[in-house]
Amino acid sequence: MKCFICASNTSSKALEEFVGKSSSLNLIGTFSDSVSMSNQLSKRNDIDLIFLDVETPNMDISNFINGFDYRANIIIISSDDKDALKAFEFNIVDYLIKPVTFSRFCKAVDKAIRYFANKEVSNSDVNEIFIKKGSALVKLKIKDIIYVEALENYVILNTKNEKFTIHFTMKAIEFQLPSGIFIRVHRSFIVNLGLIKTIKENSLDLIIGNELRDIPIGLSYRDPLLNRINIMAR
Repeated sequence: MKCFICASNTSSKALEEFVGKSSSLNLIGTFSDSVSMSNQLSKRNDIDLIFLDVETPNMDISNFINGFDYRANIIIISSDDKDALKAFEFNIVDYLIKPVTFSRFCKAVDKAIRYFANKEVSNSDVNEIFIKKGSALVKLKIKDIIYVEALENYVILNTKNEKFTIHFTMKAIEFQLPSGIFIRVHRSFIVNLGLIKTIKENSLDLIIGNELRDIPIGLSYRDPLLNRINIMAR
């Protein structure tokens, strides 16, 4: 798993050492503040795990996690457990109390690995979901979803004939949808791979019945998209 570390110099040195000992982890970058790390996350879409020290300068865990909209999962590091309940409300993988031992670090990493493994297994079995529409729950076939679009604190699931607006973040819906069928191509768009007609420089065309819908491609999402498709070229 590719990972980032966001921590003070003292904590980051210990975490870098632990990451270096783990064959499951590949350290991509270390940051001393969350703003710098978020700027880098916005430019790439391949970070799986973040080790986040909540005692880094200007860190507000609630604001950071509530506004977090990336595919990476988070392991929190703190000197006490006062933010633990708050953190787990946001589905944090684990919460480590300083001083962090290597054995405890390994348990947290194993938990993250199991999380990813379970996600892939569950994704392969998902064929239908139920969406709330008014006071009723409507069955929706996964393959009928053409694309998902972000709308502030909601997402819109677009099918050929209907739109469903639900209270979800893009990160949350990205993890709910099967990764073998869908791919995120922009901060605000997830598309059904099987319905892509054309991929252009900065956008793609999706097939919606007899029409095409132009969807933007974010710069950091283009390479992952191209890596997922079969390209024949001379």
